[in-house]
Amino acid sequence: MTPAEAAKIILAHCQPLPTARRPLRDALDAVLAEDVASPIDLPPWDNSAMDGYAVRSADLSDQSETELAVIETVPAGQFPSKTVGKAQATRIFTGAPLPQGADTVIRQEDTAQSSNRRVTIRNARDAKKNIRRRGEDIRTGAVVLSTGTQLGPAQLGVLSSIAHDAPLVHRRPRVAFMGSGDEIVELDERDAILAGTKIASSNSYTLDALIRRSSAEPVNLGIARDTKESLRDHLRGGQGADLLVTTAGVSVGEHDLVREVLQELGGELKLWRISMRPGAPVGFGLLRGVPWIGLPGNPVSTMVTFELFVRPAIRCLQGHALPFRRTVPVIVREPITLGPKLRHYLRAIVEEGEARLTGPQGSGILTSMARANALLIVPAEMPTVPVGTELQALILDDPQHVAEPPY
Repeated sequence: MTPAEAAKIILAHCQPLPTARRPLRDALDAVLAEDVASPIDLPPWDNSAMDGYAVRSADLSDQSETELAVIETVPAGQFPSKTVGKAQATRIFTGAPLPQGADTVIRQEDTAQSSNRRVTIRNARDAKKNIRRRGEDIRTGAVVLSTGTQLGPAQLGVLSSIAHDAPLVHRRPRVAFMGSGDEIVELDERDAILAGTKIASSNSYTLDALIRRSSAEPVNLGIARDTKESLRDHLRGGQGADLLVTTAGVSVGEHDLVREVLQELGGELKLWRISMRPGAPVGFGLLRGVPWIGLPGNPVSTMVTFELFVRPAIRCLQGHALPFRRTVPVIVREPITLGPKLRHYLRAIVEEGEARLTGPQGSGILTSMARANALLIVPAEMPTVPVGTELQALILDDPQHVAEPPY
């Protein structure tokens, strides 16, 4: 099975989560489940774009200075009470409503105060300028944000500007994850890790971070031993989660028991093994209706397969219509020789349309991911890649997404 085929199967079993109204301060990165229309114009009235004087352009002269009578002062937060007439001006501040009769705001630095009640306009370059018109940003009834929009800082600002304080969004996914293996321990066994008798569970930290970076809530189920009893106990802890992710235990060794235990618990296996490297031993199924994705245990394989399969699943649960990262064309700037005829995802640095590998590409070399900003995709039918070859790369921090898996 190709990675794209596997991704489509996984997402076919992931549906957007139920919706609820959430306060704006708690809605960052949530996905809208409804169109939001504005009940007001924004700005709600013509207003000044800077500190200065509101005047009539008909009173200005390009040839000489103009002296005007100042009839009132209007700071932001107050409204004018007088209409600007011939040879008159209103002292005005940024954001304050424009008085009737005025069609220009002369910036303060182009004026000189003649007396307490008069001002001299020294430059008429801003005739009919420096005004923010009513509704130039948003019109009453216009849809300001549509269904499927992810709420970033700017979107939250837009909602607050129209007093929309509780948007309807999809619930944040709870993603339970666990590792397995007798050799894997948490960092509280530091002495054994430093002595070389045990291996630190780096996957616990990368998965927790990847889930958080995907705007989901991580639920750490811990590390199961290589026994059916331990695996069953840990997997039961995932009840109530929206997605279950395991690492290790899905290959063909005698201690790879995750798939067997899942089926014994009533799980239904949908796929197993994908034609790719790193990360071929990926499993997917349903456990009591909850999607399960079994990732390989090698640290690089875990992160690569998370990007290709888990992250899109999380985005689907969140209500995103575009769950997949896009790929971009790049030119390879070093020769590459590969082994098996599998689709390879090599850790690379992409800059200005060119790609170079981050160094050794073993699936246990986690520093190859730490240095990478992209995954260079090498097709299975290309065992060698000459310098200058154009390939596709998946940029790991690219905010743009697509509807179908491009890999």
